[in-house]
Amino acid sequence: MTHKTLLKRLAVLAGITTVSMAAHAAKTELTVYTAIEAEDLKKYAARFNEEHPEIKINWVRDSTGIVTAKLLAEKNNPQADVVWGLAATSLMLLKSEDMLQTYQPAGSEKLSPKFKDMSNNPVWTGMDAWMAAVCYNTVEAKKLGLPKPTSWADLTKPVYQGHIIMPNPNSSGTGFLDVSSWLQIFGEKEGWAYMDGLHQNINRYTHSGSKPCKLAAAGEIPIGISFAFRAAKSKKMGAPLDIVFPTEGLGWDMEATAIIKGTDKLAAAKTLVDWTASQKANEMYNEGYAVVAMPGIAKPVEYFPANAEALMINNDFEWSANNRSQILAEWQKRYDSKSDPK
Repeated sequence: MTHKTLLKRLAVLAGITTVSMAAHAAKTELTVYTAIEAEDLKKYAARFNEEHPEIKINWVRDSTGIVTAKLLAEKNNPQADVVWGLAATSLMLLKSEDMLQTYQPAGSEKLSPKFKDMSNNPVWTGMDAWMAAVCYNTVEAKKLGLPKPTSWADLTKPVYQGHIIMPNPNSSGTGFLDVSSWLQIFGEKEGWAYMDGLHQNINRYTHSGSKPCKLAAAGEIPIGISFAFRAAKSKKMGAPLDIVFPTEGLGWDMEATAIIKGTDKLAAAKTLVDWTASQKANEMYNEGYAVVAMPGIAKPVEYFPANAEALMINNDFEWSANNRSQILAEWQKRYDSKSDPK
């Protein structure tokens, strides 16, 4: 090999290395706050990165109430770029605090109106709906002689005393959708009276929406008030669960996405939020959720009822969001004595 050829080859290699380093350096990192189930985060990032390898997601994950409180605490010094997968009621609260960037993702016209912020300056976009469910461990319940409940009202019967776990609504979005839905189903006065009765039967309140079902699946408690996705997942893994969808109707909330106002990575944030509203993303959501934002995408989910959407109450999200702090303060005052330590 001549000296000139060697120099040429070295120059080519140097060029390749420079391009490679430049591509690596060009990767944008987004801090994404979420309440999506922890075991699904790798899948969500991987599917997005199949189309957008130039953007790296750094997840910050916790229960809905904790993520919401963190975002509010950081209002004057935002740390997140995007929220991907947080209760719509939480995002409505952040909207009222003027913390979200106005943005309508590409393709959002294909989404159901109930999954969109229909205001003149839209800031959030829905992904999927998660709904309440009761996890009933058939083995443990049989040992204790506990009949299978069919309604929310059944859970106040004395036979269930000490045998029910549910999420704390201050920490958990699932807990909040339960409480806000009972106040809507029964009316405010009767709703609090219902929770007084239920409280007599509660063993303890967890700080996670999935934990009551996980504990019921493991046989640590016979009945866990949780959400349908977690219940179906546990049953699919072989847990001896019956999933109860109470006859009065199911509280629900939607997971939604938004850009945090003030991010210095707005272009990458918009790219991510565009993808979260895409058909591919909705097909991914349907792997765990029976109801998704894009009509015509959802296929039946194993162990969900075929009429899942019809069981969902006519949820007044604006009312829930506007009254959130008062509802949580009242709940705390009445029932927090049985909550797990934080």
